[in-house]
Amino acid sequence: MAVSTYSFGDIQAVISHPDFASLSLYNTGIGDMTVAKSNDNTAHDVASDGSILVSKIIVNNGTVTINAQQTSPLHNYLNNLYNYLRTAPTDRWAQIQLDIRAPLLHEQKICTGGSFQKDADTPYQAQGQRITWTLMFADITTQKI
Repeated sequence: MAVSTYSFGDIQAVISHPDFASLSLYNTGIGDMTVAKSNDNTAHDVASDGSILVSKIIVNNGTVTINAQQTSPLHNYLNNLYNYLRTAPTDRWAQIQLDIRAPLLHEQKICTGGSFQKDADTPYQAQGQRITWTLMFADITTQKI
């Protein structure tokens, strides 16, 4: 019987911006993180006679959604970075990078050209919540390691 294991603790993720210190996401209050591509890599055109034209469209843009605890260092970092970039020169806006290494999955995702989709929504409740930050990246590549 084959057995495989997974632990988020084995994931190594670092977010950075040239004007800000980098931050490792480990032990900073991250709840979860999802990487999603925004576009399809193929399209089919169907002619009236039933012929199919297949187009290969390689685009790598997408989003990374990060859920952080409301009082966490990760949320504080993202909030401070967002507030800085709102008033920084425009050429500083899409300079966020996120490197995600998953050794047990034998992959690394390199996300570059990142910017905030919007300011995070802020819940105020009796119990602390998670804050969702969505970053849009111009390029998300996956490499085998």
